[in-house]
Amino acid sequence: MPVPAIVPSAANSLSAKLLVLTILFVLLAEVLIYTPSIARFRMTYLEERLAAAHIAALSVEAAPDLMVTRQLQAKLLAYAGAHVIDLIQPDARVYMLSRPMPPEVDETFDLRAAGNWALVRDAFRALTEPRDRVIRVIDRSPKDRAQRVEVTMDERPMIDAMLDFSRSILAVSVAISLIAAGLVFVTLHALLVRPMRRLTAGVVAFRRDPDGAPPLVPETRGDEIGVAGRELAAMQGTVRAALRQRERLAALGTAVAKINHDLRGILSTASLLSERLGESADPEVRRVTPRLMASLDRAVELCGQTLSFTRDGALPLRLGPIDLRALAEEAGAQALDTLRPDGERVEARWINDVPAGTVVQADAVQLSRALANLTRNAVQAGADELRIAIAPRAGTADAPLTVTVADNGPGLPPRARDHLFQPFAGSARAGGIGLGLAIAREVLRAHGGELRLVESTGEGSVFALDLPVAGPGATSPAPRKSFVPH
Repeated sequence: MPVPAIVPSAANSLSAKLLVLTILFVLLAEVLIYTPSIARFRMTYLEERLAAAHIAALSVEAAPDLMVTRQLQAKLLAYAGAHVIDLIQPDARVYMLSRPMPPEVDETFDLRAAGNWALVRDAFRALTEPRDRVIRVIDRSPKDRAQRVEVTMDERPMIDAMLDFSRSILAVSVAISLIAAGLVFVTLHALLVRPMRRLTAGVVAFRRDPDGAPPLVPETRGDEIGVAGRELAAMQGTVRAALRQRERLAALGTAVAKINHDLRGILSTASLLSERLGESADPEVRRVTPRLMASLDRAVELCGQTLSFTRDGALPLRLGPIDLRALAEEAGAQALDTLRPDGERVEARWINDVPAGTVVQADAVQLSRALANLTRNAVQAGADELRIAIAPRAGTADAPLTVTVADNGPGLPPRARDHLFQPFAGSARAGGIGLGLAIAREVLRAHGGELRLVESTGEGSVFALDLPVAGPGATSPAPRKSFVPH
């Protein structure tokens, strides 16, 4: 089936968000650049006025008797854009130019001691000043640092120049942001958005029809998008295989459920006939009868376990305080009261090292089933000594209670370790179906714990059952998915 197109609305698309964010970030960067720029522009403007005032004041030195006419004085002041100019020489001589009626000064700025923060602050105060102020500016002359210039001038022309500069900065910032955003948009759309849409479309198609969706062909790129595509393709393959196996198990469960009743009846009839064979006078018949009975019992057990495992349902637990030592003793007795694959009765030693008084919150029936499965697997594999104990607790109060079950059997073969806890694949003995450990783990997980293999060598295996800590008043946890009947 064709892969459905995933096209979100323009406002919610990743491309639109990238475009907007790029514009905002570029404008933010321009604002950060504008702050020192406007302060520097104001400082440069004032320095130009001071330099012009210095040149204008030097005309006094060339005038007869250090006096200039009113007409020339007015022209010089207009050239400098000032109302009053004072040029203080190093020898304390003062050259002064002034209008006949200079206005009153609203504020004085001494640039000699002004720091960067003061310059930025004064620049923004000027931009937000609603009045037409008259300011007095004092600084060393840009033409000669040994001389000091004081200028009284209108602030409004400087503010107008600052506003023109700000508008130019804004126009350039918008142009840069649009160009940068466009380039980023085109680049990221090609590198990220389109591949992400393709991956999203593959995920949606796989969700709608896991079997019918076309397999995702990952790109050969080496970045995160390429890795995500390859991992997604691998995950789809794994999920498809798991779904097919699940379908086969479901079909198997349905088939076994249909024939289970009839098969049990047939096996029951065979068992009755086998019991009569045990009464035969023929020694050979009486010798093989126990093996025949054991085979029939295993066939009945196999049908029951397979049917139970393929019933997909939740495992409800009936939690309560359980004496773990007594429970272990009961589970061990159940395991030892079985037959080996050759029909001989199990001869093994069960060592219960669980301290007396050990109480856990658990479902007695289910936890006993898990322990019995572990011990039964061990004795049927050839172990003749089993030991159950409590592992030392960790330092934290909420650390799980760990129960260890050790045996002296031949250990798990490599194939069983590779497929441990996998039903129908992790059997450690010939003729087994691998359901014992799978069922035991499901029981532990339903309790909120875990079943794990600690070690397995030629001298035996050790399994650990982690049980969560729960007080006497604990309630049953939410049922977990399980295939174990109760």
